[in-house]
Amino acid sequence: MSQSRPINDLHPALVAAAAAAQAAYLTAKFTKSRSELGAVIGVGGDGTPTMFLDQIVDEAVIAAVEPYGINILSEEIGWVDNGSAVTLVMDPVDGTANAVAGVPSCAFAGAIVIGGRITDSHITWLDSQRSMSAHRTKWGFEVSEPLTTSGRTELKGASIAMLRPRPETRAAWNRIVEPTERLRVMGSSVIEGSLVAIGAVDAFVDAGGDVHRLVDLLPLVPFVEHAGGVVVDAFDRPLEFDTDMSKRWSGIVAASRPLADEIRSLIA
Repeated sequence: MSQSRPINDLHPALVAAAAAAQAAYLTAKFTKSRSELGAVIGVGGDGTPTMFLDQIVDEAVIAAVEPYGINILSEEIGWVDNGSAVTLVMDPVDGTANAVAGVPSCAFAGAIVIGGRITDSHITWLDSQRSMSAHRTKWGFEVSEPLTTSGRTELKGASIAMLRPRPETRAAWNRIVEPTERLRVMGSSVIEGSLVAIGAVDAFVDAGGDVHRLVDLLPLVPFVEHAGGVVVDAFDRPLEFDTDMSKRWSGIVAASRPLADEIRSLIA
C-alpha cells in the first residue's frame, strides 16, 4: 500500500471517527495489559463477545462523531438512530483477537451511507497507521492512492487469504485451497480485503461460514470496485445497507468477477 494522500471532501464525521479510533487504540495498547484488553465485558450489537479493547475504541469514536448528529451502525453498540439522513457504518477494531495478542493485523473501518449509498469510506491499519480513503464524486469514487487488483481470473496458481476453516466449512475450504499457490490467514477481514484492492492477494474468502457482517464488508466496496475487483456473497445475497446486525454474509473479495464466480461455485 503506497503513501496515501488526503481527500479534502471526505465526510468530517468519518475523519473524526478514524482519528479517534487510532488514538484510542494506541493509548490502550501502551497503557493496558493484554489480559485487560482481552477481557470479555459483554455481548456486542452483532451478538458476539465484546472485549474491553472494543469498548475503549468504540466509545472514543462515538464521542468524536456525536457533534455531527449522525446515525451509527457499529459492531459493538449496534444501531443508533439519531434521526439523521447520514449513517456511519463502522467496525472500530476489526481483528480484536490479533490486537489483544500483539499481532499487528487489525484495522478501523468505516463508511458513510446516505440514502442507502456509500458516499465515503476509510480504512486505517491501526498498528502501522497505513490508511486508504474514498469519496464518491459524480464521476465515481476518488481514492487516496492508486488501486489495481491483480486481475487474476482463476484459482489455479492464485494467492489468496481466507478465514480459518470451521467444521461446517472445511470441505469447501479444502476445495478452494487445493489449486492455489499461496494461502494466508491473517485474522482481519478488512485488511485481507484491502490487500485484494492493492493487488497483493488475488482473493479473500469466507468459505460459506456466514461470519461477515455489514460492517466487515461495506467499507471495502469502494476500494475493491475502484480497483477492478468485486465484493460478493458466496450465496448471492445482496450486499446492501441494512440496520439489522443479525444478518450475515459469506464474503468473497476477488480480483475479478470470473475468479469470484469460480470460488462461489466451489462453496455452493
